[in-house]
Amino acid sequence: MRSTPQHAPRTTHNMNHPPIIGITRCSRLDDYVASIEQAGGRPRILDVSDSPRKVLGEIQGLVLTGGGDIDPVLYREERHETVMDAEPGRDEFEIDLARRAMDSGLAVLAICRGAQVLNVAAGGTLLQDIPSAIDPALPHAINSPKDEIAHDVAVTPGSRLQQALGPSVTSSHTCRVNSRHHQSVGRLGGSLRASATASDGIVEAIESPDADFCIGVQWHPENFWRTGEFKGLFEYFIAAARARSLDP
Repeated sequence: MRSTPQHAPRTTHNMNHPPIIGITRCSRLDDYVASIEQAGGRPRILDVSDSPRKVLGEIQGLVLTGGGDIDPVLYREERHETVMDAEPGRDEFEIDLARRAMDSGLAVLAICRGAQVLNVAAGGTLLQDIPSAIDPALPHAINSPKDEIAHDVAVTPGSRLQQALGPSVTSSHTCRVNSRHHQSVGRLGGSLRASATASDGIVEAIESPDADFCIGVQWHPENFWRTGEFKGLFEYFIAAARARSLDP
């Protein structure tokens, strides 16, 4: 049974028909659950034993969460020595789920590892270790505190991401983010576009320009649910999922 984070706020807006949001299981679920509930969604935690095909018929939105590294064999590369595998079965389950979600037009919000899953599912690759590949690189692996600002990202003007972030994006098209990753998007998957980058060239967000909502961000917006810096991103996502739930 899922436990609700203590003191997690709940919205009362349209709670009679909250869209069901599938959240892939990870080791730090509480902030994801709180962010979805706050924005008006109904969380459902997904397990690797679930059937992706069945799951896609039962949810209106999908959150791909953070976690360990994707096995490089899944994007046809040799393994770097720094790669640390995720839980058994998670790569295959989430990549299948992401592909089906993109094919079906489901609202998708992919976070950190989730953005990397989204890119691999679309046929892209990953940069397996930022510090080994880029010198000097920005600090991308700041683990504590989890909502500490690491650096700015440049958000693509007119992108779906910019629309979703709203006032979190400055007039100079930048946004301040936290950062807990040593990998990032490499070659973009065919249907995806970069919608934010760091000053060292690392892709910080991707999106499908043809989808109502299919966005992956490399940072962790869920860590800010108490202070609201990325409230707009989750509300935009839930609105897209709710629109799907109301489709005849």
